[in-house]
Amino acid sequence: MNGITIALSKGRIFEETTPLLSAAGIVASEDPETSRKLIIGTSRSDVRIIVVRASDVPTYVQYGGADLGIAGKDVLLEHGGAGLYQPLDLDIAKCRMMVAVRAGFDYELAVKQGARLKIATKYLQVARTHFASKGVHVDLIKLYGSMELAPLVGLADAIVDLVSSGNTLRANNLVAVEEIMPISARLVVNQAALKLKRAMLQPVIDAFAGALKSERAAA
Repeated sequence: MNGITIALSKGRIFEETTPLLSAAGIVASEDPETSRKLIIGTSRSDVRIIVVRASDVPTYVQYGGADLGIAGKDVLLEHGGAGLYQPLDLDIAKCRMMVAVRAGFDYELAVKQGARLKIATKYLQVARTHFASKGVHVDLIKLYGSMELAPLVGLADAIVDLVSSGNTLRANNLVAVEEIMPISARLVVNQAALKLKRAMLQPVIDAFAGALKSERAAA
């Protein structure tokens, strides 16, 4: 396609990206939550949206399946960010990467005593880097979902996961004990596409930047 392809994931990121897309004159022709289509047209004939899993956005952009996309910092850290230009922190889909344990587990004491901790997470790179920087020895257990269950059934001492409201932790008798980093969504651009399609892509990037500036000024 000679136009622009944007990779987005369903849910919160798509929802919070909509006003930024509108600022660039891009309105999806269908709602991805109700449409079964994976390629969605827009109000601009030269722009289309592809709907992919959040964890796949950087891969589609890196290998040219999309010219640009929007992905959480958590996803980008796991991916490594190779071949991607990341011009903007969009300040959306905000949450925190946290270490959490079951209520009653003395995390600080375990760390102080040099215990080898079992950590359940899908964010292996983030967890590995975090605990290595603290000098804490860990065994990482990769899970894809229901992270909160791991400490409750003895699979792990702690989890590393995204936390927004903390309601899921509380409902499962878990406590956040350490913040690793704040997380938000980033605009990512294929580096080759930026060179070849700069005339088309730069106005979209600039419109996103302008919309962000306006939102921050109004806040």
